[in-house]
Amino acid sequence: MNPKTIDLIAGARPNFMKIAPIIRAINQNKTYQHRIKYRLIHTGQHYDQNMSGNFFDQLGIPAPDFNLNVGSGTQASQTAGIMMGYEDILMKQKSDLCVVVGDVTSTMACAITAQKMLVPVAHVEGGIRSNDWTMPEEINRMATDAVTNWFFTTSEYADENLRRMGVVRERIFFVGNTMIDTLLQNLDRLQKPDFWDSLGLNPKDYFVLTLHRPANVDQELKLKKLMQTIIDGAKDKKIIFPVHPRTAKILNKLGISSKNLHMVEPMGYLEFNYLVQSCFAVITDSGGITEEATVLDVPCMTLRDSTERPETVTMGTNELVGTDPNNLRPYLEKLFSGKWKTGQIPPLWDGKAAERIVKHICTLL
Repeated sequence: MNPKTIDLIAGARPNFMKIAPIIRAINQNKTYQHRIKYRLIHTGQHYDQNMSGNFFDQLGIPAPDFNLNVGSGTQASQTAGIMMGYEDILMKQKSDLCVVVGDVTSTMACAITAQKMLVPVAHVEGGIRSNDWTMPEEINRMATDAVTNWFFTTSEYADENLRRMGVVRERIFFVGNTMIDTLLQNLDRLQKPDFWDSLGLNPKDYFVLTLHRPANVDQELKLKKLMQTIIDGAKDKKIIFPVHPRTAKILNKLGISSKNLHMVEPMGYLEFNYLVQSCFAVITDSGGITEEATVLDVPCMTLRDSTERPETVTMGTNELVGTDPNNLRPYLEKLFSGKWKTGQIPPLWDGKAAERIVKHICTLL
């Protein structure tokens, strides 16, 4: 029997963390290799070294079979470029399954293209919802799940969201979280960032801050107030802020600076998670970091009004602070008083999600 061909789609930084353990699960099992073979398709949605190339090296991801080299652009131009590039691949050689992960533009664009070419779609991390339609990711999730055949989910919350959509149970597979697979597989490989010694960092003596959502970084006066609240609330602890060049320009324009604020370049996976594992707490508007902080048992404050990962709040170490800078102060006070809640690791976040996914794919095909 000839092995079935599956396409693994990756386009942006979070995708690489989610796709790496699936590749690893296939490569380490000859039985799976007899049943399926994969084509790794990199859309090129994120294309700089820190966002992309570095992750391939650090996470052991092989060179892509195809690179669409879409690059930056508007939502519509990126979507169009990805759809045209992937359609061309499928017209030349159709696959038996398109596997998309997460919620970026590449996820939605390839899922829709595959279905129009009569290729079934599996969505890893299907069913998660923030219910915030101002987030491009939420539109991507909804559009992807509308054309997905099989859903590999990270939580019971995601399963329930899909059931509310009318998806029958037979198409939903609760498998766990491949992002946590990657974290657990690399815990003993995490490495100090270059600036660790030069900044005099010590474990539990600094905050990690990440901000990128428009609600937080695009309104200058709000950003200034938020940054001042964080700087004041951190007391004598350092704040390590891996900052996007665009956000750095805004901060410089606003004159945001403090002796305890250190803006650094975006880092590779191994360096960034070393930083998170050893920090006092995380302040973020990212979704994925809340999952990693929960598993690493690190207090986390999310500067958003909703989250698509509620299990990190109900079970984990994360708290949903909101986007009003005034909301942050009581959480910082609770942290410094030693009264932060004790978290638990959600069910099936055990490092074996990819193994379950590949086993299901072999059965489904």
